[in-house]
Amino acid sequence: MLNNAWRIAVFTVGMAVLLAGVAMLVLPGPGWAAIFVGFAILATEFAWAKAALVWAKDKANKAKDKALNPETRRRNTILAVAAGLVIAAGVIVYLAVFGLNLPF
Repeated sequence: MLNNAWRIAVFTVGMAVLLAGVAMLVLPGPGWAAIFVGFAILATEFAWAKAALVWAKDKANKAKDKALNPETRRRNTILAVAAGLVIAAGVIVYLAVFGLNLPF
């Protein structure tokens, strides 16, 4: 009975942290960190959570390696600068056509 109570407590705390992490993906806060901590708590008692944690760590490492790839970083930097220039040009054109007429 004590073992079941412990597993229920671990499940409750782990799911609470996991759901808080999911909520923090759209709210302010460290969403991904909370999700990993929630899976780590659940992985102490449940095999499915351990498998999910291993899968998530593998995906995170692959994403990190891809993000640190110099070619990918150079491409992303070029795209970001180009997008910024397009947005700036759009703002300049809008201001040239319509001016800066504030509603108040």
